[in-house]
Amino acid sequence: MIKRSIAAAGLLKPPTYAHASIVEAGTRLAFLAGSVPLDADGTLVGAGDPVRQTEQVLANLEAQLRDIGSDLSQVLYTDVYVVSGDPAVLADVWRVVEASGLSTAEGGPHSSTLLGVASLGYQGQLVEITATAVVPE
Repeated sequence: MIKRSIAAAGLLKPPTYAHASIVEAGTRLAFLAGSVPLDADGTLVGAGDPVRQTEQVLANLEAQLRDIGSDLSQVLYTDVYVVSGDPAVLADVWRVVEASGLSTAEGGPHSSTLLGVASLGYQGQLVEITATAVVPE
């Protein structure tokens, strides 16, 4: 049901994401709100640590997906927001994303945009990920 275009003709092959993800008409899609680094009690996890926060965000994203009958392998697209303008910090966060099931799905990695931003919604929040996923029948 999912076809991933890793590198379009004439474009540089991306390291661990696809340029496009295509789904067949009639496929059920889910548009997930931003997953944040809070635990079930609403406590920030990994204060000051973007890598730890990314791990929590991905765990929360997995829970969101499980709840709707999907999983990381069905994610088509993500936006990864990081409170930093430092390319090294962005790279650290991306390595966590890369090691997750998002970048190891059958057929290749998902499509994604990694963004450095000035701030996010919760005090101390450094990472947030939004996603679009297929919900298998």
